Amino acid sequence: MSTEANELVLIRHGETEWSRDRRHTGTTDLPLIDEGRRQADGVAAILEPYTFARVLCSPLQRAVETCRRAGLAAVAEPCPDAVEWDYGIYEGRRTIDIREEIPEWSVWTHPVIGGESIEAVGVRVDRVIAASQSVDGRVAVFAHAHFLRILAARWIGLAPVGGRNFVLDAASVSVLAFERGEPVILRWNETRR
Repeated sequence: MSTEANELVLIRHGETEWSRDRRHTGTTDLPLIDEGRRQADGVAAILEPYTFARVLCSPLQRAVETCRRAGLAAVAEPCPDAVEWDYGIYEGRRTIDIREEIPEWSVWTHPVIGGESIEAVGVRVDRVIAASQSVDGRVAVFAHAHFLRILAARWIGLAPVGGRNFVLDAASVSVLAFERGEPVILRWNETRR
């Protein structure tokens, strides 16, 4: 198996109005803003040297538009498991505002009322990892910040909460791989600005 067969390339979508304002944007299907479209165009340049055996894409429009602008929409497969975390009653709210009601609240450590548990997101992430490993060749996943952060954590053997230690900018590209059989983060959070 070639080295690239083990690579999983993570692409976070470009900026939306809510991501710009630091609002939890889970299942609300928001479009990219002008800046997000410009950022997504930059993803194409980062991905230019890559070839992919499979491209998975969250069905939410911000990921689909990023994938299209990156030039991969024609080969992309919708991947419902790659949607962002369902934030329940916290959807559309900022952490700073939630902390006025619940001091030290964090999506990583507190229950997500009316939404999805971090463990449930981890189960979806594990299915995406398994799908990527069933292919001989490099795989791309167009998705969302918290989802991809949890994916990176699970890739290197951490619990889903380990995703809190990774930060992803809008329209960023990261590469997960193996080194001597061990899962590693080869590149993280590359952007074109």
